[in-house]
Amino acid sequence: MNYPKLAFTSTIKDLQQKYGSRSRYERMEQFVSSAGLTPREIQLIAERDSFYVASFGENEFPYIQHRGGPKGFLKAIDEQTLGFLDFTGNKQYITVGNIQSNNRVSLILMDYPKRTRLKIYAEAEIKSLEENPELTKSLDLPDYKHKPERIILYHIKAFDWNCPQHIIPRYTEDEIQTIIDSERNYLEVLEEENRLLKERVKILESARSNNN
Repeated sequence: MNYPKLAFTSTIKDLQQKYGSRSRYERMEQFVSSAGLTPREIQLIAERDSFYVASFGENEFPYIQHRGGPKGFLKAIDEQTLGFLDFTGNKQYITVGNIQSNNRVSLILMDYPKRTRLKIYAEAEIKSLEENPELTKSLDLPDYKHKPERIILYHIKAFDWNCPQHIIPRYTEDEIQTIIDSERNYLEVLEEENRLLKERVKILESARSNNN
């Protein structure tokens, strides 16, 4: 799963040579990554409520789709496979149609609060719900109202992390509420400590007054 070796075509290497970055990226190509996802990638995937997937159509144009759902709807089935239930949507079926003629896709998963992004090259596979009841059950979202139409799997070929440059931190309502609750709890602790200190000062002042 060497992302640079897969990503850097001869044309790209020529451009890197022209603009002075080839030696650095050539060293990167010598690095052989793990055989699959590590706990770091799996955790990021489990926390996502959306991702972007690029496919390539018979019209010879790429198509980028935003996929969303409840947090964790995209699941790491194993270290080399991601999967999710494809819900009923606007019924354009552009991505589904594209991967039937060319199953090579690229994913980007964003973590805006932590300013990180994970890039994935994968081969997509469509599976029937009826013919794969156990897999359907493992990917199901019992607390989410949805109507699945199919299973989509991504067989990972390579992945890489991007730098945080130009990623502006953004937060969901739940994330903002978590931050507010944490600050509120911290203030409550400080207020209680302040109250106890004031009581202690009063006791000390009273004892000093009685001694005088």
